[in-house]
Amino acid sequence: MYLYRFIEILFNILIYAIVGRALLSWFNVGPSNPIGRFLYEITEPILGPMRRVIPMIGMLDISPIVAILLLSFMQNLLLQAALP
Repeated sequence: MYLYRFIEILFNILIYAIVGRALLSWFNVGPSNPIGRFLYEITEPILGPMRRVIPMIGMLDISPIVAILLLSFMQNLLLQAALP
């Protein structure tokens, strides 16, 4: 039961961090902002490799959307595997 809850919390934190980073990208948040830096450090290992594979559509970066979909899929797989 603890493993199930841990997986839920971990993936939800990652998904919310990606959403937060995407929202902050709409505003002029400098690199000295601690919240922006924290979200960047958490999400860059996920979003960085995706940006190299997924092209931008005009000025729209869809890698956060793809990352959220993949994280949700992985979360569901791991939660099903964690059930007794």
